[in-house]
Amino acid sequence: MNLRALVSVTGKPGLFKLIGQNKGGFILESLDEKKVKSTVNLSTTKMATLEDITIYGEEEEIRLLDIFETMKTGEQEIPDLKADGNTLREFFRGVAPGHDESRVYSSDIKKIISWYNIIKELPLFDEEAPAPVQQA
Repeated sequence: MNLRALVSVTGKPGLFKLIGQNKGGFILESLDEKKVKSTVNLSTTKMATLEDITIYGEEEEIRLLDIFETMKTGEQEIPDLKADGNTLREFFRGVAPGHDESRVYSSDIKKIISWYNIIKELPLFDEEAPAPVQQA
């Protein structure tokens, strides 16, 4: 899964693809149907790549990419975003066993499901991540 260029922006719904950089900040393209381009200034906005996002775990943090891989296998049906909290929690126990239920809220689970629904059809989702660069 190669989701390196995909980011979440604090305060903005959805996901974005990092497509460039200019003097004002980073140029992003929305991944929804509108394909809107915008520039964000990192001094006032926080961004996180999907590869770097983790979920609170009881013993150790769980990588978002690992959760997406489990969701991708299709062993569990993905609930509707309007499902009740118990349904969402039960689903999340299956795809992220060992998550800290006191620190991962229903709103977090809904966000992860909505992100998955956005990226599941993208070619990057099935592409292998590039190997890390070796330092000499």
